[in-house]
Amino acid sequence: MRKPSIILGGALLLSVARAADPPPLQEGLWEVRGRSVENPGAKVTNFSYRLCRNHAFDTAMDAQVKNAKECSTSFDDLGGGRFAAASSCNLAGRVIVSKGTYTYDSATLTHAESHATYTPAFNGKTEEMLLQEQRYLGECPAGLNPGDRIMSDGSVQRYGK
Repeated sequence: MRKPSIILGGALLLSVARAADPPPLQEGLWEVRGRSVENPGAKVTNFSYRLCRNHAFDTAMDAQVKNAKECSTSFDDLGGGRFAAASSCNLAGRVIVSKGTYTYDSATLTHAESHATYTPAFNGKTEEMLLQEQRYLGECPAGLNPGDRIMSDGSVQRYGK
């Protein structure tokens, strides 16, 4: 997404709640907006990008989370479109523990909140809180494939490349 420290958390936010079998999301272009707060230091980072998605992409993200051998993850359906996830990962000796709640307001609007701790610290960071909202915008632009992102500066990040 933006940097290595957010890749894991962001991937989990995109797919963790989906793994608990919520209703499918609308296929097409989505706007993703969020804020991370890293500690120590309460460093705030706001981010946004647009994501082209389809059901196959969402399924692939689900499988990536479910099949991550270095992680143990649980999912719970809280009812009313709300889901919870908890994960513990051991990546090259670094333990990342995260918990989050995910709300599906509809097939076109989601909200997620998560908290992660890093032991030992990762690039000086010991914990991170992440808030994210995703909303459906419409059809993906021509030439954009599922998983591709349009970053806030207009650049395109191709999925898997």
